[in-house]
Amino acid sequence: ARRFPRAGSRRRQQHMSMHPPITVQAADSAGLRRDFLRLPQRLYLNDPHWVAPLEVELRERLWGGNPFLQHASAQAWVAYAQGRAVGRISAQFDRLQQEYHDDMSGSFGLIEAEDDPAVVAALLETATAWLRGHGARRVRGPLNLSVNEECGLLVEGFDTPPSIMMGHARPYYDALLRGCGLAPARDLLAYRVAPDFEAPRVMRRLADSISGHVRVRPLLRSDKARELGILRDIFNDAWSQNYGFVPFTVEEFNDVGKLMTLLLPDDYVQIAEVDGEPAAFIVAMPNINEVTAGLRGRLLPLGWLRLLWGLKVRHPQSARVPLMGVRKKFQQSRLGPGLAFMVIDAVRKGLCARGVREVELSWILEDNSGMRSIIEAIGGQVYKRYRIYEKAI
Repeated sequence: ARRFPRAGSRRRQQHMSMHPPITVQAADSAGLRRDFLRLPQRLYLNDPHWVAPLEVELRERLWGGNPFLQHASAQAWVAYAQGRAVGRISAQFDRLQQEYHDDMSGSFGLIEAEDDPAVVAALLETATAWLRGHGARRVRGPLNLSVNEECGLLVEGFDTPPSIMMGHARPYYDALLRGCGLAPARDLLAYRVAPDFEAPRVMRRLADSISGHVRVRPLLRSDKARELGILRDIFNDAWSQNYGFVPFTVEEFNDVGKLMTLLLPDDYVQIAEVDGEPAAFIVAMPNINEVTAGLRGRLLPLGWLRLLWGLKVRHPQSARVPLMGVRKKFQQSRLGPGLAFMVIDAVRKGLCARGVREVELSWILEDNSGMRSIIEAIGGQVYKRYRIYEKAI
């Protein structure tokens, strides 16, 4: 069906009357899904910093065996004007999210579009109508696809490529989303830091004062199932009061574990134990975007070889910390910052040993002053800002 943005003035109505008709179609066929996956290739053609997501990975997340879809419904659409793909969007309604928050909110994600208010309005109207049909009364996003995956729209830091599992965007998106009535809800920050930082004296003293009770160790790959259970348990406890929190299910975290097994050396995962109790952890990932940047999202015919060579032989010179947590009961004690510093300090040694020169720590809520203080104390600097928007529907 044709969909048009609402006109707010006679001039706007005249502009819309001249606008080519926009159709928004559900991406439920092979051709439409191909257009959905490949539209960004054209939108970012002249952006040297964009890195195409791997098509096979995104296809699996949307239409394959993504364990998120065991407790959520999702739909994707493509917008067309004069027979040409001009935009795309997804919408998600997470039943598990409702169990924890009962706020009747849904989310949109994976939005890409030409610099055209009518296209973005048509996409959002379609997504919000679908969400209302599932009972949602509020929309939040972009989430690609959940709060435990890629979050937020890049609004600052367009001059550098995105790190693994982080997004890139066109600078005009912020204005287009605001023009559709979406208001900023939270800003998420990405820090970068050199792993060979010199630890502040106060942090060293704090770590030394608790070292008799704390042991920091790498992942035990020989007991992977138990180790993944420990990481998931700490994460779900540590993040339980954060904005938009939805716990990782066992199946979702096992999916994360597959990625860890393929990509990570054991010392890229560090677990801190307090008197034998797992209390904090950190996971660093090699930034495979360095390797996949030239693949245009495709692993065939030779992309697999390039990916493996880049990971095993050359090794990326940057990395990202996507997962980190300290149990709630320690967060407000003197152990909290000490545990956070100790796992960061432990993982950086493995990064330095493999020639990593820059680490991204993301994402960090702008109002998370405690974690921001720790990162800034070791030399971390904010270099990208992502934004989550919301509005009543």
